[in-house]
Amino acid sequence: MRKSKFLAILLTAGVFMTFAMGSGSSSSNQTSSLVGTVEEGETGSGSSGSTTDTTENKSEVHVGESCMDGKMKITFIKSGDYNEDNEFSQPAEGNKYVFIELYIENTGDSDVSISSFSFDCFADGYAVEQHYSDSFSATLSAGRNTMGKIIFEVPKEATEIEFEYNTNVFTSDRIKFIFEGEKDSGFVPEKNTEASADVYHVGDILETKQLRITYKGCGQFESDNMFIQPKDGYKYLYAEFEFENISDSDQYISSYSFDCFADGAACNQSYYTGDDNLDATISAGRKTKGKVVFEIPQDATTVEFEYLDNFWTSGRVRFLYE
Repeated sequence: MRKSKFLAILLTAGVFMTFAMGSGSSSSNQTSSLVGTVEEGETGSGSSGSTTDTTENKSEVHVGESCMDGKMKITFIKSGDYNEDNEFSQPAEGNKYVFIELYIENTGDSDVSISSFSFDCFADGYAVEQHYSDSFSATLSAGRNTMGKIIFEVPKEATEIEFEYNTNVFTSDRIKFIFEGEKDSGFVPEKNTEASADVYHVGDILETKQLRITYKGCGQFESDNMFIQPKDGYKYLYAEFEFENISDSDQYISSYSFDCFADGAACNQSYYTGDDNLDATISAGRKTKGKVVFEIPQDATTVEFEYLDNFWTSGRVRFLYE
C-alpha cells in the first residue's frame, strides 16, 4: 500500500507537470480577453452550525477546530464510524472503518490542492490502511472550497486513533486530527452564490496568449451508461467549447485542465462524455472541440466551469453555466 501510495503521488505530480507544459505563459491571473460573441443560432443547446474560531498554525486539531496550512484553512467538522454500503468492500474481521470529515477553503490568491493521499492514520501507534470509498481530492482556485471524508480501517479495540496530514511531500511536517469517536461540530458551510466578476457567458469568444476559446453551450448531460450515473441529489451538467491554437507551438487541450464549482464548492468531474471528450494536441492553426461534464448538486444556484490556462500563475478562465 505504501508503494502504491507513493506511485500515486508521483503520478499526480506528473499530471500537474503535463498541465504546466500545455498552459500559457502569462504573468498574471488575468489570462484572457473577450474578442467577440457567437452569432445567434450557433451556440449549442442547453437546459435551463458553527465551529470554534480557533484558526491558527497548530499541529493538533479536534472536532470543531480549524487550522491553517499556508493559505489553506482546514476545519475539522465531524468524526465517527463509517458504514460501507458495498457488500464486497467490508473491513476485515475484527476491524471497522472510521472517518474524519474536513472542510477546506482556499484563503489565498493562487491555487491549492488537497488529496486523501496526503493522509495517514495510526491506531494505538500502528499504521493502518486507507479505505478509498468516498475519498476526496480537489484543486481549489482563490476563494473556493471543498468538503469530504477520509476513511481508514482500524481494529475495533483500538483506543487511540490519529489521522495525520502531510503538509509537504518533501518534509515531515504534519497536522494531527484527533479521532474521538462520534462527534459532530454542527458546522454548515456558507454558500457563495455570487458569480465571478470576470466570468464568460455562452456565445463569448475569448483569447489567451495561445488559444482562441469559444464557449459554445451548456446543459444537462444524460449518461447512456447505466454504470455511470450521478448519485442521489446530484445531476450531470456539461459545458461545450471550441479551442483554436493561435500560437506557433503545439497546445495540449484536455478536460483535466477544467474544474467546476457550485456555489463556491468543488464538484467531481465525470470523464464519460461519449465521443465528445476534450483530449487533443493541436498544432498551430488547428482546432478541437468537446465537452466537460461535472456532477452538480440539484439545488446549486451558481455553477462556474474553470479552465486552468497557466499552471505556474494559477491563471484561470471562468465560464458561467446558464
